[in-house]
Amino acid sequence: MNPVVSSLDELTPDWLTEALGANGGARVSSVTTQQIGTGQIGTSHRLTLSYDGRPGPATLVAKLAAGDDDARSRVAGGYAKEVGFYTHLAPTVDVRTPRCWYSAITDDNTNFTLLLDEVTAASPGVQAEGCSAAQARGAVRNLAGLHASRWNDPALRDHAFLAPASPEMAALLGDVLVDATDSFIKRYDDRLDHDDKTTLRTVAHAITTWHLARPEPYAIVHGDYRLDNLMFPHDGNDVTALDWQTVTLAPPARDLAYFLGTSLPTGARRAHQEELVAHYHQQLLARSVSGYDADTCWDDYRLGQLQGPLITVLGCIYVTADPTERSDGMFMAMATRSCAAIRDLASIELL
Repeated sequence: MNPVVSSLDELTPDWLTEALGANGGARVSSVTTQQIGTGQIGTSHRLTLSYDGRPGPATLVAKLAAGDDDARSRVAGGYAKEVGFYTHLAPTVDVRTPRCWYSAITDDNTNFTLLLDEVTAASPGVQAEGCSAAQARGAVRNLAGLHASRWNDPALRDHAFLAPASPEMAALLGDVLVDATDSFIKRYDDRLDHDDKTTLRTVAHAITTWHLARPEPYAIVHGDYRLDNLMFPHDGNDVTALDWQTVTLAPPARDLAYFLGTSLPTGARRAHQEELVAHYHQQLLARSVSGYDADTCWDDYRLGQLQGPLITVLGCIYVTADPTERSDGMFMAMATRSCAAIRDLASIELL
């Protein structure tokens, strides 16, 4: 059995039987595939499975690498993070995410295979449309469970794929973001107003300092916790988080700030952010986090807003997929909302 497959043709019944062997012993007799989603650095496919004898999961989602060798090399770190999360971290945190049935990655991290439960009776958020305050509350509660589970846990530093901040990484990130921001503004020159262009450039030049700011508290952070990476149930508000290619070790409120700053329309964010940040803090306390007061949480939320332009710009400029009208709308919504939040909350002043 080849532990990592690079194409759908390799996802044969025999291969799947071996892959699932350690998780139930079911024998797969047939499989059909259908591409789902529009992943930016990988591809996802729904597998519909039939079995001989003992049954197994009726459907699974297979995630595979995408693009040519150069493209996959550029995002190999993301592949290592997602496989690392499902292999080492998912069982240890209180966050709603799909069950992982199988995970493997090559030594150079450029090719990987994940088999995950399909999230049913739920629909993905749509970044350009935004979400309601009620949906945001469920997403915030899920975040608190993720962060509180491993709050300031020194054992997290044993996982190389989490890559905590370092001066060298911060300097490189700053240089990369300055160049990427110039490209982003050039691409969307006619869709960005003067204030947003100024904010984007200011963030790019501040990101090296920001990346090293407030090293504690730290926790597992998703890194790209936004609507397109969340599944909202048709009945209830308990969301499921997908796409862990940006998981890292960082100040936890960055996830909170990034989600609220990019996913809530600006008016709704202004109206509800204080209540939602307070709900997040209360959920941390309920999960036995101590020594973290509400005022510090609020300031961390303000400072965390710089995550918005950082991920938006780098995601736009360095993704493997070709631009589409949908992706352009997503990036514009994220950029304009996060820039407004940075100005509203005077985030730069905290540096």
